[in-house]
Amino acid sequence: MSSTPNSRPNDDARQQSQQPEGAEDLAARVAELEARVAELEDLRRRALADLDNTRKRMARDLERERQAQRDEVSTRWLPVVDDLERALQHAGADPASLMEGVRGVYDRALATLRELGYSRRDDMGARFDPARHEAVAVRTHTGSPPGTVVEVHQPGYGDDEHQLRPALVSVAGKDQ
Repeated sequence: MSSTPNSRPNDDARQQSQQPEGAEDLAARVAELEARVAELEDLRRRALADLDNTRKRMARDLERERQAQRDEVSTRWLPVVDDLERALQHAGADPASLMEGVRGVYDRALATLRELGYSRRDDMGARFDPARHEAVAVRTHTGSPPGTVVEVHQPGYGDDEHQLRPALVSVAGKDQ
């Protein structure tokens, strides 16, 4: 291949013209990617702000719901408090009528617990269940099969799924 003085400058010009075009394409691509990164960063920041706002809104809604539940439960207990107040006002009255009034307050309190989903359980004679009972004593010579509740010291309230408190019980043990 022979090289003429005119052919060499054309090759150089071609190379020089290709390099700036490649550099311009590269610069344009970098600018495009930087714009995309900035756009994605903006989207990320907005998403984080939305998440933070959602978290704060949920916390406010949860607190509002908790307050509404406390208000509902307290409202249900107000008649019990009113009955107790009336009983105290008549404390000097006939003991029989006072006992009748206290019995009425007790019945209303049990009804309120029942309405809230926590019925009083009668566990006497039931099979001991560690999920529903807390054994405080074992009794022998009871005439009951071992593992049977023979005495309830403190009643339990609620059902198997939603228990307010377990019953404190004595359980029959094996006769020795």
